Amino acid sequence: MEEQLTLANFCQLVAAGAPLLYLSTPNEGRTAALVHRAATGVIKGLGEPLSWSCSGGFAGHPGTDEPEAALRWAIGQGPRGIFVFRDFHWFWQDNPFIQRLLLDFAASRKQPGKTLVFLGREPRIPAELQDQFLLLDHGLPDRAEILAWLEASRGKELGHDAILAEPEALARLTLAAQGLDLPDLERALRLARVTRGAGLETVVAALYRDKKQKLRKTGIMEFVDNDVRPEQVGGMDNLKDWMAKREKAFGAAALAEGKNLPKGVLMMGVSGCGKSLFVKAIAARWKLPLVRLDMATVYSGAFGSPETSLRRATRTAEALAPCVLWIDEIEAGISSQGFKAEGGAASRVLGYFLTWMQEKRRPVFVAATANAIEMLPAEVLRKGRFDEIFYVALPEVAEREAIFRIHLQKRNFDPGSFNPAMLAHSAKGFSGAEIEQAVASACFEATAQGREMTQQDILEAISRTVPLSVTMAEQLKKIEAWAFKRAVPAGRAGAK
Repeated sequence: MEEQLTLANFCQLVAAGAPLLYLSTPNEGRTAALVHRAATGVIKGLGEPLSWSCSGGFAGHPGTDEPEAALRWAIGQGPRGIFVFRDFHWFWQDNPFIQRLLLDFAASRKQPGKTLVFLGREPRIPAELQDQFLLLDHGLPDRAEILAWLEASRGKELGHDAILAEPEALARLTLAAQGLDLPDLERALRLARVTRGAGLETVVAALYRDKKQKLRKTGIMEFVDNDVRPEQVGGMDNLKDWMAKREKAFGAAALAEGKNLPKGVLMMGVSGCGKSLFVKAIAARWKLPLVRLDMATVYSGAFGSPETSLRRATRTAEALAPCVLWIDEIEAGISSQGFKAEGGAASRVLGYFLTWMQEKRRPVFVAATANAIEMLPAEVLRKGRFDEIFYVALPEVAEREAIFRIHLQKRNFDPGSFNPAMLAHSAKGFSGAEIEQAVASACFEATAQGREMTQQDILEAISRTVPLSVTMAEQLKKIEAWAFKRAVPAGRAGAK
């Protein structure tokens, strides 16, 4: 994993005489500002860094427009200094003269006080030069940097002091801006300034809109609108107790801020039993942003190699931290069968994912779901990757009754006008999704006939449904046999 760029480690590398640095960044201005702050405010005797671009060369120094000439000029300057090159990755791939100049400069120790810094969105370094460069990643600003920017912008006559003065404005804006760059935050605040009647809610809505759009552009991840409440999940008492214990130990407010946030959980079991719904409930209960990673898209190749796509996704998740990263049907992207079929790509994806899970620096709660957990490599399942592995079984009668109540209330029916206990006994072997569909089907039939839904409508819908527990009985038995003593039952009934 690439080392993260900070003011401290940049200063240490320059002071140690690192000749060539490549800073991977989505915002050149923000990274250049950090370099400038290091050169003028921390490291003594360097002076202002000089910056080159393909459109203007080194400002004030004629004859430096061409990249090779600019590089020769920078190397020929005094023994100390920082020279920043913004567009060099477009010129050096097939230029042997540039590559030789850089190789000779890196090999020479006559100028230990001079550092050449190259900026780019992706580390596109020629193969011949890769061993000579130190690579640092300057990702999106974290919560602390966003908060510091908001506090520093007060009183600067930018026109949004009134918004920043609203109750909980800093906390809400900081949360909403996670995963965005500082210019995005400034643009949202300026938009509110020129919009009549706009306030904090307008800015927050604009930030979430930008966030969804940016994630949609990546094609790999999506920001999930989440209005699920924990009480809308029936059963899964053991899983709910697991969450409650952590809230009691660390405090719900601290978890929402990412303090002592668990690594994550892996939920396996029967399709349609509420695994995905509970992921949404976790994010809602702990008031964390929810982003979904599509492993099929990671392997599609539409956004680069699988390992590059996964690296980009984990960086985005860390920029959003604290957040919940939802990996649905994880076995579709990381499986023993895929390991053998895909070869090297699958091995690299698995290796990167395991390393990231073990060493991630930001509080990202990974909530993974799997329908066929026996397909996952043993390395994913060992203790330490996830805090716990839960098995979500078909709901028992009490859980089915709770699920019927939830879906009747969801459609504005009074559960007291029905007999949920009878419905629960009639729907033996039904999953939560099948119960929801039975209620929806009964509601549709009654509406089509221009009358209110009755208990009999739901019973008839149940009788017309052949549940998954019947059509795939053998497969479900295999799943249950694998989960026995390997996973913690999500519901108390499953523990019996």
